[in-house]
Amino acid sequence: MATPSSRRFTYNVFLSFRGKDTRSGFTGYLYDALCDKGVHTFMDDEELQSGEEITPALQKAIEESRIAIVVLSHNYASSSFCLDELATIIHCQSKGLLVIPVFYKVDPSNVRHQKGSYEEALAKHQKRFKGQEEKLNKWKMALRQVGDLSGYHLGDGNEYEYKFIESIVKRVSRVINRVPLHVVDYPVGLSARVLKVKKLLDVGSDGVVHMIGIHGMGGLGKTTLALAVYNSIADDFDQSCFLLNVREESNKHELKDLQSILLSKMLREKNIILTSWQEGASMIQERLGRKKVLLILDDVDNREQLQAFAGRADWFGPGSRVIITTRDKQLLKSYEIERTYEVEELNENDSLKLLIWNAFKRENVDPSYQDVLKRVVTYASGLPLALEVIGSNLVGKSVEEWESAIEHYKRIPNGEILEILKVSYDALGKEEQSVFLDIACFFKGSSLEEVEHILRVLYDHSMKHHIGVLVDKSLIKVLWDDEGFGEIEMHDLIEDMGRHIDRQKSPEKPGKRRRLWLGKDILHVLKHNKGTGKTEIIRLDLSISEREETLEWNPNAFRRMKNLKMLIIRNGKFSEGPSYFPKSLRVLEWHAYPSNCLPSNFDPSKLVTCMLPYGQFTSFGFLGSSKASLKSVFLIL
Repeated sequence: MATPSSRRFTYNVFLSFRGKDTRSGFTGYLYDALCDKGVHTFMDDEELQSGEEITPALQKAIEESRIAIVVLSHNYASSSFCLDELATIIHCQSKGLLVIPVFYKVDPSNVRHQKGSYEEALAKHQKRFKGQEEKLNKWKMALRQVGDLSGYHLGDGNEYEYKFIESIVKRVSRVINRVPLHVVDYPVGLSARVLKVKKLLDVGSDGVVHMIGIHGMGGLGKTTLALAVYNSIADDFDQSCFLLNVREESNKHELKDLQSILLSKMLREKNIILTSWQEGASMIQERLGRKKVLLILDDVDNREQLQAFAGRADWFGPGSRVIITTRDKQLLKSYEIERTYEVEELNENDSLKLLIWNAFKRENVDPSYQDVLKRVVTYASGLPLALEVIGSNLVGKSVEEWESAIEHYKRIPNGEILEILKVSYDALGKEEQSVFLDIACFFKGSSLEEVEHILRVLYDHSMKHHIGVLVDKSLIKVLWDDEGFGEIEMHDLIEDMGRHIDRQKSPEKPGKRRRLWLGKDILHVLKHNKGTGKTEIIRLDLSISEREETLEWNPNAFRRMKNLKMLIIRNGKFSEGPSYFPKSLRVLEWHAYPSNCLPSNFDPSKLVTCMLPYGQFTSFGFLGSSKASLKSVFLIL
């Protein structure tokens, strides 16, 4: 299924109309209004309407437009040319073209069911094109489909035309200003799923509000499906917001912070400050209660999140839709969400297509691979994530190498997805494995710039190469925003796999691990002085519920960590400051530093990054004469 993000546009709008009816009136005024707003609009020259059928030039203009506005006037159907044009527009709708019908002084039901002037026109065409039933049926189907779409109806004398035109232009402006979200490079089995979800949504019913649940196990593509649905329907709403990774983000931030993001997006207002999520819930009801909105809540895992963002359907205006993706089907039941769609595993055919694309980057492969490909599909059990990772891991490999890999998969029980994913980890070089584990344990969701800068301490200037390898192996993704800033993302199952691998290196004695990232392990090591020379990276980022408690610890805990290179403490109230920092330290970040002085042995000259709360120090004196040697100094004011 094509999406707006995968199509190139020459025009913002293509106007389809019956020239004799509206060229010098309504459509002409609409064209001028669109152009005045900077909307690049195609309005055909009458010379292009030569002959009975649509010309290649007009067909190309339709295909290269983002929106088609069809002005259905009294005599629109009397033109076989207009009907051919409409049929082409409806065909292009499946490729991502947004079609907006304007029922200009005609009843939409007359268009939908071919009554009145539309019935008369088709009766004449029936005689004229006798024996061309396929053409006639195509026109009738196009009229039925355009009549079912959400559009605009101007009756005789029931509204000022300039206001009617203004509302159309506002919608068009909103559509072309919205940047479609990236879905996937190679969508397999997605179109059918999108259609099923859209049927549940019943977007054409503007008098009601529907809340829809998309559920299933991790790695099946719930977010991908929600993204595709969002792109296909967002243009039908006054405002829209896709709130990604609600579960993970609500662990990092407070719900009121996410509510502020939602409200800022929907209302297009900056600096919305909330004191509690309850206040945020009230503001969502108050400010969005009369708007037709589309809200996607991705990866929700508890009721409080739903209560904060979409407490009830009547929080939003008529015609609004809320889509919730979750791994927890029971959560949807407890919230009495009856319209649900369960994402299932890919079937064998789609699994094979996805595997082949990821492994060979084309749709057809040497027949000698067919048997081993089918065996990989069997072991992947229809999980898109596993197919992507396994396929990417075997790019460029011979049949014999595939056979060897599948023998390895045979020894892994079905359903143990973490172990399946570990095969791609095992295929990495030693240093690439280490970089992957660092990202899985500490840097998922971090900016690409930050990760490359900080991890350069450990891997010199090889980071860009290592990141590229991990992207190629489908172990991580780099998401780019409009300003060119990248963010490293990693699927939950891959993150779990990486952390599982790291824990197994010393499951009972965290002080003997290279990485400390789990709050309880860090606090245990710091309190009981259990650190060792194997500890190289510590990142403490407590959950909201753990942040208020004052943490008792041994200020000498770092003395035994002779190889500690990175110390990142994002939150946590420590009872006192450290008495010692290892000489090996290269990255120091400590928010809410618990003292007004630093250890006497502290030497900043070897630091690459230092972030400390400068407000507690009277000068830069703690940096001494070595200040200039720091490559990067960050101070929180």
